[in-house]
Amino acid sequence: MKVPLYNQAGERLQEIDVSDVLFGVEGHDALIHSAVVRHLANGRQGTLDTKTRGEVSGGGRKPWRQKGTGRARAGSSRSPLWRGGGVVFGPHPRDFSLGMPRQARRLALRAALSAKARDGQVAVVQALSFSEPKTRMLVQALDGIAPHRTTLLVTAEKDHNVVLSARNVPGIRAIEARNLNVYDVVKHEQVLLTQDALTRLQEVLVS
Repeated sequence: MKVPLYNQAGERLQEIDVSDVLFGVEGHDALIHSAVVRHLANGRQGTLDTKTRGEVSGGGRKPWRQKGTGRARAGSSRSPLWRGGGVVFGPHPRDFSLGMPRQARRLALRAALSAKARDGQVAVVQALSFSEPKTRMLVQALDGIAPHRTTLLVTAEKDHNVVLSARNVPGIRAIEARNLNVYDVVKHEQVLLTQDALTRLQEVLVS
């Protein structure tokens, strides 16, 4: 598998060989779907809570006697049928997290990267470095490299200047190689990796 290599000025230099183990995986759509579902589920807080009739304050006394009033029977003013009463089958705190074997997660990530590479949506840049955080400088650098509407920029280590420069550009997300995940790969139209990030991914995911 070959992907284009650019310099920071946006000039296309050549095509470089990348590992087929990382960018040559076919299929596994169901596994990619499972990885995306897991990512979204693990991002849920699960802190929403409602009160049942036993948790709402008040309602200890029977509102009226059982018979003879002509009204329906009522045992508590905190019944779910009453205004101010408890909630039936409402949400309660729970853990939404899902598990997935590490090898399956890695295979899903390789499959997602391979799908992007087959569509010509993976590129490599020699390096991205700025003396200060400037959105304009990042936009100029990516103008010829990443023409797509949304781009995932993957760096080997966290570069604060790159992160701060990218956060104000709609559709561009900067992420460290160690935090790369299937959801971000699928969500963005193009994946742009620095050479150091590509080396890091090949060391971790190919071995």
